[in-house]
Amino acid sequence: VQLQASGGGLVQAGGSLRLSCAGSGLFIGNYHMGWFRQAPGKEREFVARISRSGDGSPLYADSVKGRFTISRHNSKNTVYLQMNALKPEDTGVYYCAASTRVGSPTDPAAFGPWGQGTLVTVSS
Repeated sequence: VQLQASGGGLVQAGGSLRLSCAGSGLFIGNYHMGWFRQAPGKEREFVARISRSGDGSPLYADSVKGRFTISRHNSKNTVYLQMNALKPEDTGVYYCAASTRVGSPTDPAAFGPWGQGTLVTVSS
């Protein structure tokens, strides 16, 4: 069972990146899916979450609302995070994770398994 995150890289402030998270041995259609990030020296923090069914509004951290969009393509077994208008403070390792829990939608402890992370660096 594995989640493989990809799409990170170095981008200038104001630029865009699209992260992908592909499931292997795991059908993401059975899970709520989330993206988290961890900046150097800081704790892992919630970024975005989309429900298992895709119904309802996705959840976003206040810091990324209006700039990031989470989406899922179950037939491709992949979740995406489109990141626009990137800022230097968006720099960090981005992780995708799966959850079957309805409650605590932004709590990292409610998620597992986790992908290995992909590094996003935004230069000023």
